[in-house]
Amino acid sequence: MKIVHTIILALLVLLAMLSGATKIALMPQDVEFFGKYGFSNSMLFAFGASQLAGGVLMTLQKTRFYGAALVAITFLVSLVLLLMEGNIAVSAVTLVATLLLGVVMKQNRNVVAPDDPV
Repeated sequence: MKIVHTIILALLVLLAMLSGATKIALMPQDVEFFGKYGFSNSMLFAFGASQLAGGVLMTLQKTRFYGAALVAITFLVSLVLLLMEGNIAVSAVTLVATLLLGVVMKQNRNVVAPDDPV
């Protein structure tokens, strides 16, 4: 089971980093899509940098919770915009990725804030 978790984590890190990199590079399709919803190039760059930073944070055990939370927030923003656009297929993939990020957060919440002793 640990292998499955590791593979899922690696895929989420890769997805976050690639997604962030395309926004940082101001790829035309991202500029066009996010521009429709009021994102300037500098906002898109910052959004991509957040995704990239979250991906990097997820690689370390101590910062995994924060990285997953950061990426989940950006994916939720993207999900809302994708749903507004009517892109159901990509919305479904984004939703699954976001839910998996929630699982990563749940698994790593004790690394950040251990439970109070009873």
